[in-house]
Parts: sequence; C-alpha cells; structure tokens
Amino acid sequence: MRWEPLLIILLMACLSGLLIVTTMRKHRWFALLTLAYLTGLAAILFTPISFSGTDIYIMPAGFGRVNLTQLDVLNLGFAENILLTLPLGLLLKWLVPKMSLLGVGAFGLFAGSSIETMQYILSQHWLINRSSDINDVLANALGILIGGAAVAVYYRLRVTHRRQRQQHAVA
Repeated sequence: MRWEPLLIILLMACLSGLLIVTTMRKHRWFALLTLAYLTGLAAILFTPISFSGTDIYIMPAGFGRVNLTQLDVLNLGFAENILLTLPLGLLLKWLVPKMSLLGVGAFGLFAGSSIETMQYILSQHWLINRSSDINDVLANALGILIGGAAVAVYYRLRVTHRRQRQQHAVA
C-alpha cells in the first residue's frame, strides 16, 4: 500500500513517455529529459524513498511531521530543496518568457505549498512518512525564482548581444 504512489508515478511516466515518442518529432529529447526530471522529482517527493546527501533509504511507515513555525534556512536540506526545484524555474520561464519574476515567485510559492500539502495528504493516506515544512515551501519557491531569474538574465544578455552585433554591422 505504501508503494502505490510510486506505481502511479511510474505508470504516468511510462504513458507520457509513449505519448512523447509516438507523437513528437521536434524537441523530443527535451521533452523526454523534462519527463525524466519530473518523474524523479515526483518519486523523491511523494514516495517513502528518501535521499540524504550520499544515502538512499526507505523511510519507515508513519504520518510524518508538520512544521509551520520554525524557520531554519541555514542548513543543507534548504540548499538541496533549492537545487531540486531550480529546473522548474528554468522550465517555467522558458515556456512562458513574458511571465514576470513576480509571477515566477508567486508560482514558486504555489508550487511549494502544493507539494507540501500533497506530502501531508499522502502521508496520512499511504503512510509514506513525509514531513510538511514551511522551510521546504520557501526553499522550493526560492529555487523556482532563481531558475526563472537565470533565464531572464540569459534573455537580457542575448538581446543586448544581438543589439551590439546589429550596431557593429551598421557601422
């Protein structure tokens, strides 16, 4: 029963992969890479499999804990959560380049709180022993915001470089 979320994730990933392979011609590799990232992210977040730096282990059955008040942003787990969601910010800003950084940050808060809420619900239903933590919400939002900001900077530098080349070509 504890492994049902993993089975659902793998089933959805396989069906999505088949859909990508059979219907997409352009950017298929990028879509498959994105699917692999999202599948791995879902497995890390919504199953009893846990990663702690160098170890992979299965968490014991339980309800997890909830932390809505104690902020602790100066630890390795906070940095890991930022790195974990940074690609989401990259993807979001690449897919919706006109979205403002404020919008990216708001999406980050929504995504982080949704992840933590789902972890709480799944822990109660399937005993996957996942904790819901305000620090994780903030780290997820910050990771998405940093990823979006990186793409915004890239776009800005590309436009600036293009303008400089046009000025040199005219002169």
